[in-house]
Amino acid sequence: MTRVAAVDCGTNSIRLLVADADPATGELVELDRRMTIVRLGQGVDRTGRLAPEALERTFAACREYASVIKEHGAERIRFVATSASRDAENRDEFVRGVVDILGVEPEVITGDQEAEFSFTGATSELKGRDDLPRPRLVVDIGGGSTEFVVGDDHVRAARSVDIGCVRMTERHLVHGGEVTDPPTEEQIAAMRADIEAALDLAERTVPLREARTLVGLAGSVTTVSAIAQELPEYDSERIHHSRVTRERVREITHALLHSTHAERAAIPAMHPGRVDVIGAGALVLLAIMERTGAEEVVVSEHDILDGIAFSVAGTPAS
Repeated sequence: MTRVAAVDCGTNSIRLLVADADPATGELVELDRRMTIVRLGQGVDRTGRLAPEALERTFAACREYASVIKEHGAERIRFVATSASRDAENRDEFVRGVVDILGVEPEVITGDQEAEFSFTGATSELKGRDDLPRPRLVVDIGGGSTEFVVGDDHVRAARSVDIGCVRMTERHLVHGGEVTDPPTEEQIAAMRADIEAALDLAERTVPLREARTLVGLAGSVTTVSAIAQELPEYDSERIHHSRVTRERVREITHALLHSTHAERAAIPAMHPGRVDVIGAGALVLLAIMERTGAEEVVVSEHDILDGIAFSVAGTPAS
C-alpha cells in the first residue's frame, strides 16, 4: 500500500484525505480526513474572478493541511481543483499560492474527470453488493457544479453541469447583496427552472433514468441525511451508506427553503458554512430524485477524495 495525500479544492470547501491506498484491491485505510469551508467560489459566477479574501481563506487551510501531510509522512500528494478555479480569470494567482505552500501544482480538472474520480471513490467498496443493483448513478452535488456518472463497475457516461449549491444560491437567492431569508416562491421557482434545464443538459449525455441505484455525495447530501436521521451532531459513521427516501428529501427541502438563517443554523448537524446554501443543495438533490424516479438515495461519505487517493497511489513515483 502507498501512503498518499489527496486534496479536493471545490467552490465551497477544501478537503484533505491522508490514507494508505491500494488501487488494485480497492482497499483504503484512512489516516486523516478533514474539511474546511473556505467559499473559494465567492462571487465567481458574478465577477469571473477569485476574491482576495477567498484566496486567503483557502491558503490558510492549505497551510494547515501541509502540516498534517508532513506529520503523516505521505509519499505522494495530488491536489485537484474543481469548479471555481475552472471558471476564474485569475486562476494563476491561486496556482502560485498552492505551489508555494504545498509544493505541488493544483490540477484544474475537467468536469468529466471530476465525475470519474467521484464514481471511483464512491463505488470501489460497493462491489458485490447485491442490495445496490447496477447500473448505479453517482451524483456529486458540489458548490459550483454537480457531476453525474452512470456505471456498473466502470464508468459508462459522465457529465458535469453548473448547478452547485453556492452557484444556485448566488444566482437566485441573493437580492441587494444579501441572501433572501427565507427565499420567495418566485426565487425558488426560478432556481428550480434553472436546475431542470441543467438536468435536461445532463440527460443528453448520461442516461439518468436507466440507473437502478442512486448514490449521493458531498456536503449537501450528507447534511440532508443527518437532518433526516435527526442526529444530535454530524456523525460520519451513521451518515455513510444511510438511505433517505424521496418523500423525506422533499419534506426536508421544503423546510429548509422556508426557514430563516437562525432556524437552519440551529439544526444540530449543520455546518456553519452550509447554512445559507443548504436549501439550494437540497433542491438539487430533490430534482434529481424526481427526474430519475429514485425512491431513495444511498448516501456516501466516500467520494472524489477517495478517487483522487486511488489515482495517486496507482501512479508510479517520479
